Amino acid sequence: MPDFRPPCVLAIAGSDSGGGAGIQADLKAFARCGVHGMTAVTAVTAQNTVAVEAVAPVAPQHIVAQVRAVQADIGVDAVKIGMLGSAETTRAVAEALAQVPAQAPVVLDPVMVAETGGRLLEDDAVHALLTLLVPRADVLTPNLPEARALTGAEPEADAQTLARALHALGPRAVVVTGGHTRDGTDVFYDGERCVALSGTRHPGGATHGSGCTHSAALAAHLALGRAPLEAARAARAVAEAAIRDGLVGVGAGAGPVDALGIARHAAAGAADGRSPSAHLR
Repeated sequence: MPDFRPPCVLAIAGSDSGGGAGIQADLKAFARCGVHGMTAVTAVTAQNTVAVEAVAPVAPQHIVAQVRAVQADIGVDAVKIGMLGSAETTRAVAEALAQVPAQAPVVLDPVMVAETGGRLLEDDAVHALLTLLVPRADVLTPNLPEARALTGAEPEADAQTLARALHALGPRAVVVTGGHTRDGTDVFYDGERCVALSGTRHPGGATHGSGCTHSAALAAHLALGRAPLEAARAARAVAEAAIRDGLVGVGAGAGPVDALGIARHAAAGAADGRSPSAHLR
């Protein structure tokens, strides 16, 4: 099919040198969902499964240039925004979104702290995020601590209360992800419906990159034509499977999620005598 054009989804996010989160996770999630992935890198991190050791921001004008380049030639059907880091970068991303068609849905994952504990969003960037990007988002996807930080809510505020408070800030819909809750339930709210999206927890899985995978999958399913609630259900399923199949043997910390089923494919190959099994754990 030489003329086939799949939906094309742009990830605006940081790069993870360990390959578990950031744009690396986004591209894997896009491939898993059947869309073409593109990137505008906001920062280059030196990190692994244990720590974020350094962060080098990309020049604001180059962030805008990356978005302009892919839009001019390929076109953007949806956008996922992840790590921003600074107010300057946040302003550059807001400027870059002006290059994207207004009808292209935007998923905003307010990445504030890495899985390893490293701070990824400066304090002065929070105001810029809330004023410049949150109102532009079709779906906002914070986890519970991020939702509390963005709203200034008390520690005991539940996910439904937080979702409603975040929706009042301007996004079309909110998904408060449940990774930090006891039962793992996500909460979706679009101003009319508050829906609990339950699933199965996989405590033995790997979690590094789970939030990135979820938001990228959500953007992919919006590009595929699903409504926000349907896309949120599909994204949860993708993220849940990626955690279940996660590469717990990679690195000394929380292993990377596996959206592409690498371990399952390797195990199947080993069972058929097609690949060695020495690295399977």
